[in-house]
Amino acid sequence: MLELATVRFEQELAKESKTYRFSELIELEDSKRVPLNSRDRKVRKGSYPYYGATSIMDYVDDYLFDGIRVLLGEDGTVIREDGKPVLQYVWGKYWVNNHAHILKSKVDYSLEAIYIALARTTINHIVTGAVQMKISQKNLNDLELEMPTASSLDYLEDIFALYRSNAEESKKLEILRDVLLPKLLSGKIDVSKVDLTQLTNNHLLVRGHNVPNRYWKEHLWKPSLIMFCHRCRTCSIRRSSNIWPKYSESRYCQLRKHQRRRIC
Repeated sequence: MLELATVRFEQELAKESKTYRFSELIELEDSKRVPLNSRDRKVRKGSYPYYGATSIMDYVDDYLFDGIRVLLGEDGTVIREDGKPVLQYVWGKYWVNNHAHILKSKVDYSLEAIYIALARTTINHIVTGAVQMKISQKNLNDLELEMPTASSLDYLEDIFALYRSNAEESKKLEILRDVLLPKLLSGKIDVSKVDLTQLTNNHLLVRGHNVPNRYWKEHLWKPSLIMFCHRCRTCSIRRSSNIWPKYSESRYCQLRKHQRRRIC
């Protein structure tokens, strides 16, 4: 998804571009950072993410920031193998320690546009430190960024909104997995009596989700052709090779040729 945003960004750059100094586009909110050592975090456990230079380090009981920001590693791991900066696109309520610069836009360019611009910019020349790499505020403010016109980047809002939505949904599923999996393994939840034949095609295929809209056509999609194999506990679609070639047109189970039963 973000790869698509980068491709579009490059296309707009080819049409028209202008070079800015980092300090012209970005306001640094580093003065608002408050580091918490491991002992402090241990007694302040909570639900708010605690960000470090590269990722979430912990969860604490309070937050310092509310809203979208871009975090750029200040010391430690600050540069990727390809010479680009280590960035985090964050939103919601969270805490940030003193190992990441906190970026906020101060012009017409959105933070999403600045994130894409930074992600494609080489920063080797502003990184200092032989033992521990560091990007100082002074060097960062002197960094040059090539930007297309702000009006040409309106599409980024929709792409990043979808990105945030997907990330939040994935997090919910991870939490659900972590809650249910131990109970399934321990036998606290028994699914042996679940009748899979009662599932409808809505459980298996959803328009626009795992079935692309362009395939949602009457001559390609027949709900009555979803078949279930009781012996293998698998489902497939008959005569659906126009949708996904990996599915067999046979009415028999692909695994052991067991006869299937129509379930919807």
